[in-house]
Amino acid sequence: MVEVGFFGATGEVTGSMHVLDTGVDKILMDCGMFQGRRKESREKNENFPINRSEITTMILSHAHIDHSGRIPLLTKDGFAGRIVTTRPTKDALNYMLLDSGHIQESDALYLNYKALRAFLYQAEQSKTKQQISNKEKAKIKKLLKKGPHELDVDAIAALHKEHGLDMVTPLYTQEDALESLSFVDGYPFDSQVTIGQGVTVKFYVAGHILGSAFSLITVKPEHGGKPLKILFTGDIGRFEKPILKDPTLEFDEEDRDIDLMIIESTYGDREHAPVADLAGSLKETLIRAIERGGSLLIPSFAFGRTQELIYVLHQLYESGTVPKVPVYVDSPLASNITKVFGEHPETYDRETHKIFLEKGINPFYFKNIKFVESVEESMRVTQDDTPHIVISASGMCEAGRILHHLRYKIHNPKHTILTVGYMAQHTLGRRIEELGLQENQDADKAPEVKILGKSYPLRAHVEKIGGFSAHADRHELMRVVADSNLRIKDIAVVHGEAEQSAAFARRLNEKGYNAFIPKPGDRFKLR
Repeated sequence: MVEVGFFGATGEVTGSMHVLDTGVDKILMDCGMFQGRRKESREKNENFPINRSEITTMILSHAHIDHSGRIPLLTKDGFAGRIVTTRPTKDALNYMLLDSGHIQESDALYLNYKALRAFLYQAEQSKTKQQISNKEKAKIKKLLKKGPHELDVDAIAALHKEHGLDMVTPLYTQEDALESLSFVDGYPFDSQVTIGQGVTVKFYVAGHILGSAFSLITVKPEHGGKPLKILFTGDIGRFEKPILKDPTLEFDEEDRDIDLMIIESTYGDREHAPVADLAGSLKETLIRAIERGGSLLIPSFAFGRTQELIYVLHQLYESGTVPKVPVYVDSPLASNITKVFGEHPETYDRETHKIFLEKGINPFYFKNIKFVESVEESMRVTQDDTPHIVISASGMCEAGRILHHLRYKIHNPKHTILTVGYMAQHTLGRRIEELGLQENQDADKAPEVKILGKSYPLRAHVEKIGGFSAHADRHELMRVVADSNLRIKDIAVVHGEAEQSAAFARRLNEKGYNAFIPKPGDRFKLR
């Protein structure tokens, strides 16, 4: 009996995880992190739905954290197999997981600092029987810091222990992440890799981000007969986007008959702006922001979206049609991932080769761009009041340096916040987008958003360009199903909020396909 279990990104868009059970091998497809409300996502991430020691192999569709972020939890607790992916994804993962471990550690430290600081404030206030002065607050802060931008880890831990306070622990550490990378093997696209007893996988281009793949899994029956074919799409990219090749529509003859397709549905009922309008939309938004004398803040995923923004800005600056204000890429991870892009020109489309590579030009570097590395430099950029562009992680405003840029500038109407991709429910990015774009706002009463535990009025302009999304929209998703040369028996619709998955599944069924939406924990027997 061969069956697939669905354990993540079912009815939601984060935490991608499915398991193929052949009766001999248990093969994990993705090991993604849940993102959203801190407490809820923490509980879901800690609760691994299957025994990790039983997993024999893992397939990784791509390196985004909602697909890869729980790998360190997998590898530090009983997993003894290998993680199989494409070569570009392996190279990117070297940075993605270490960065994720750093974020886990930093968030835990900051929360512990805040809790301890509040406790010490309260203790001092109780002792003096009055509101403590700013001088006393500064004295307490100095006790907990090594410098203006560095917390004292040892002092915070010691004081937590001294006062019997509970400490937040990171989900995993950078050391855990580094150890997990030793389990990862990278392979070329279109090569067949053995991943179990009678089980192979072949990677086809998915076009979502650098290295993203459709995973075509073949299970050969123990006693002969027709092999079973499972196509796990991971995330599907758009067609005719800059930089990367389009999603595969032509599969090898032996891979055309699919028993089960597991397909994403992030935009299962939505349409994107045309790809051709991206540069024009960004140009107009940038000019409006600069004319107001403000800056343009762009929360962006460090991997994929940032490189695409750099690419389009490079073209606009070369054309001379926009003011050439400084462009700050404020994310060490984005800087490292941009280097990985430079190491894999074999993944670029023909247009990128023609516009840049054939002229000896690097698509991702130009005169006005600055990759910000240190915290000190980042803080200087946050306080810079002259017009500029900041591209900073994280893409959904859940962590990272973008939070500090927002808290410095979100209250000022001369600045612009530009969202350029999907914002999951219950994320800060989603709240900013919804509040900032809603009509009939009370001009005298700005809505408030909470950033790092403090409320700020949202007075900055909020704009959105949907065409930058790296996810296929409903037409492009259907194109992969209907316009490819595949013959598909059953389709599991995953990786979408409930209404998006429902709409796409309904459309598939109307077109004559047998589509269903699995619930968390559901199992599907292949026939």
